[in-house]
Amino acid sequence: MADCATGGRVDVTRTRREPPAPTTAGSRGWLSRNLLVLSGVSFLQDAASELLYPIMPIFLTAVLGAPAAVVGLVEGLAEGAAALTKLAAGGLGDRYRRRPLIAAGYGLAAVGKVLIALAVVWPVVLAGRVVDRLGKGMRGAPRDALLVDGIPPAARGRAFGLHRTADTLGAVVGPLIGLAGYELLHHRIRPLLAIAVVPAVLSVLLVAAVRERTRPPAGAKARPTLRGANRLPARFWRIMAVLAAFALVNFPDALLLLRLRAIGFSVTALILAYVTYNLVYAAASYPAGLLADRWRPPRVFGLGLIFFAVGYVGLGLVHSHPAAWALLAAYGLFTACTDGVGKAWISGLVGADFQARAQGVYQALSGFGVLVAGIWAGLAWRGDGRLPLILSGTAAAILAAVLLAASSRRARDRHAAPHRALDSRA
Repeated sequence: MADCATGGRVDVTRTRREPPAPTTAGSRGWLSRNLLVLSGVSFLQDAASELLYPIMPIFLTAVLGAPAAVVGLVEGLAEGAAALTKLAAGGLGDRYRRRPLIAAGYGLAAVGKVLIALAVVWPVVLAGRVVDRLGKGMRGAPRDALLVDGIPPAARGRAFGLHRTADTLGAVVGPLIGLAGYELLHHRIRPLLAIAVVPAVLSVLLVAAVRERTRPPAGAKARPTLRGANRLPARFWRIMAVLAAFALVNFPDALLLLRLRAIGFSVTALILAYVTYNLVYAAASYPAGLLADRWRPPRVFGLGLIFFAVGYVGLGLVHSHPAAWALLAAYGLFTACTDGVGKAWISGLVGADFQARAQGVYQALSGFGVLVAGIWAGLAWRGDGRLPLILSGTAAAILAAVLLAASSRRARDRHAAPHRALDSRA
């Protein structure tokens, strides 16, 4: 987190500003080759993942006969496995070449989707989701570190915003392919699981187009060790405490889809509602990143938590389908204001040698939080999920108020500083 404010208060808004890094993108500045290639890779992989995601709760409960608690357990354990991998991958990504880790991560994700396609009992789905998320954990931090390599810190919000836009467009295309297949295949879910393997494999092949600059050998420059996590700055750990606390109430989106199912959404309506969410997320990701570059990430993140609170509390209370549809769209604004923005916020807190490690710790702690949230929310679901939705939304609203108040206080302090200096000279 940022440095302490006057009077012992913690400043949650200030981020470290690095000197501009050399850019390899020519006149385009921040729009680098790797950013474009990795955006394409993420588009394909997310098309595969999100083809499956909206139908996974139905596949588990209606086809395989699992209870709702298993949906939360599967998604929570999958994110927990990813979190463990992210811790290791972050350190490895700062110490060794990043592209092989990225390729291996996308490869594991493809293998996980094959396992899900072959599943006849829910524990095999659990295994497939864990393998898939292990791949996500392996690739995430090295990819995000390579993505901003050569991009000035002041442009990282829009860089992550563009990447999240491409990634989320995959989450629009994937469910639409799934919906078309669902209708053409006479409402059969299992064939869709095999279709999802195709874009997953294509994403692995596209990683070959990524270029990685040769970094100095270990003897020429001190490099981070795997045990060097304690060298991350104190402000980073203060911010992580806040973000990890939020993760404890941010349970898997699969449970939100179960809520829509509980209030009467058909499979087709469920998929289209999820597409709407992703369209909003995709459309708002780049503007949110650009706003974070100009308005500072903590304030945009706090705004995102307000959208989260509106979406969760609203979905916990309403039974109207149009209202639920609109609330899911508002929830898309939450993701747009926090996903790429959170990564940009973290990247501004550490130097170039600790980018992968910082992203790994951030994503790992977030994953552990989702694991806990998925388990407690699944156990508290009780048929319709109203209670965990309202509790989580209320907690997020409180945290949003804290972040926005701290951000406003910091802005007032910056504005008042020149006037105090003039007064003292007078």
